[in-house]
Amino acid sequence: MGLAVLALLALWQALALLLRQAILPGPLDVLLVLPKELGRGLTWHTAVSAYRVLAGVALATLTAAPLGLVAGQSKRLDAIVSPFVYLTYPVPKIVFLPLAMLFLGIGDAPKIFLIWLILFFQVLVVVRDASHGVRPETVYSVRSLGAKRRHLLRWVYLPACLPAILTALRVSTGTAIAVLFFAESFATQAGLGYYIIVETWGRTAYAEMYAGVLAMSVLGMALYLALDQLEQRLCAWVYAGR
Repeated sequence: MGLAVLALLALWQALALLLRQAILPGPLDVLLVLPKELGRGLTWHTAVSAYRVLAGVALATLTAAPLGLVAGQSKRLDAIVSPFVYLTYPVPKIVFLPLAMLFLGIGDAPKIFLIWLILFFQVLVVVRDASHGVRPETVYSVRSLGAKRRHLLRWVYLPACLPAILTALRVSTGTAIAVLFFAESFATQAGLGYYIIVETWGRTAYAEMYAGVLAMSVLGMALYLALDQLEQRLCAWVYAGR
């Protein structure tokens, strides 16, 4: 990790020296500006964006994971869910931003809704397929002990699908952050997207703008690493043989 960060900083510095323009300040200039901007509001904007992302992730997990678990073992429910997924999953979710703002206003709700919408389909499809792929002999052996359907969901399907849930969330993190940036770039007064587009880029404060970009990158990386650590804790059996 440390070597990768140093390599990126070196490449950034080389490009800044090669370009020699104000639109690309060096990493040292940005790092010197960053503490000042954190005290001037960047911390607040980062906290707002983090809240929106975490709320979207939590809602997507709580809604999509149970539906995917049940759809994976119920052919009747899967026959209802699958056509809906096939019709709506390929549609770029960012196109729903104007509609979300019309129905939900211009506060946190439409941003959280978009993140939920993106992650919902990612988690649903992956969990449904993982649930469907649970080995029948495992299910039969647990049923032979008198397990009901709710016991199967809790003790068989959920543990089997938990790595898939966390993998889907990790894969979707970058997309969620990108959509959040776009959603926060207008019709709001808080968030990293607003900070980057309105408060810095709009007044050509390029060092401050890159500080915002750095904060958004750190937010995405922190979420990714948190999910990775969560998987290692909750799915220890996956890493046991590695």
